Amino acid sequence: MSDSPLEEMEARESAERAEEAKKDAFNSQVTMTIAVMAVIAAIGASLETSEGDKTIVAKNDAVLQQNQATDQWNEYEAKSLKKNLYVLAADQGGPKAAAYAKVAAQNATDQTGLQAKAKAFEKTRDRLGQEAEVHETRHGRLTIASTLLHMAIAIATLAIILQTRWPWLTAIALTLAGMGIGVWAYL
Repeated sequence: MSDSPLEEMEARESAERAEEAKKDAFNSQVTMTIAVMAVIAAIGASLETSEGDKTIVAKNDAVLQQNQATDQWNEYEAKSLKKNLYVLAADQGGPKAAAYAKVAAQNATDQTGLQAKAKAFEKTRDRLGQEAEVHETRHGRLTIASTLLHMAIAIATLAIILQTRWPWLTAIALTLAGMGIGVWAYL
């Protein structure tokens, strides 16, 4: 112990300054961590929105391809009916039998082309449906990642308020988990 009250006061002030410097350093670390978390969360939210949009676009395009395939199949069926009617008429014989047979053959040829187009539209529809599923899976994972990142920001703030490390460390763990899930979304 010191004999002088002035020395005691200076020692106390020095200890208080050291404690404040320690708090300021901790607060600075947590604040910088929160800033980094916010940037990562913004990137994750942007990717989440983008994947949601891509899901919708791919599903809409798949529906359009299905509509075009349906149109082709309808035309295919119409050609089939016409072909069958002309085959029946040609089988009846008569002066127009050869012309009817020719029209029936043309309808059969047209059917082959229509069938190929319909199958191509269906193939594109299937591909777009698979793309939509991939984007939807990514969107779901990115939603979880963004949620963890936003939770991390809130919990890190508690570290400043409570002046304890455990919320900060918990927030870092949540950030790493969110980043891991975000990366997993694209694997």
